[in-house]
Amino acid sequence: MHRPSIVLVASLVLMAAAPAPTTRTYPLKSSTAGAIGQVALTDAPGGVIVRVEAHGLTPGWHGIHFHEKADCSDPMFKSAGGHVHMTTPAVHGLLNPAGNDFGDLPNLFAGSDGTATAEFFSPFVALRAGTTRADLLDPDGSAIVVHAKADDYLSQPIGGAAERVACAEIR
Repeated sequence: MHRPSIVLVASLVLMAAAPAPTTRTYPLKSSTAGAIGQVALTDAPGGVIVRVEAHGLTPGWHGIHFHEKADCSDPMFKSAGGHVHMTTPAVHGLLNPAGNDFGDLPNLFAGSDGTATAEFFSPFVALRAGTTRADLLDPDGSAIVVHAKADDYLSQPIGGAAERVACAEIR
């Protein structure tokens, strides 16, 4: 009877020894309404899990991308730079046969009340250096930017997603 107890204890010790995934949460802000939600990023072995919770968006589809700099200081969020990329020239679009930049994510949908909750996985980025993916926490950080319109996943440079309406600094 004691043998199963020993196995159970050994299993619990092994499970406790595994490090918990690192999740970092960042405020999402608009230029007109201040804080409108949050973005949580969880580092995973093959990429990053992105969880977005927002309110006050225009109902419908919105492009959302990782941008180069953790700088949401100007009202149009242009200070966040272009999309995160590892090659030049950067090619945009998840459906682009020539490839895509590392900042590309699927569109975000806001319901009739302007609320959006979504979870994505990006195999193109990491929350640490030393991978072949873009490091979101490099010295100048990065940002997640929500655009006014949907990304068509093909057009250059941002898939027709229009102006930037919300931004979260990733540091």
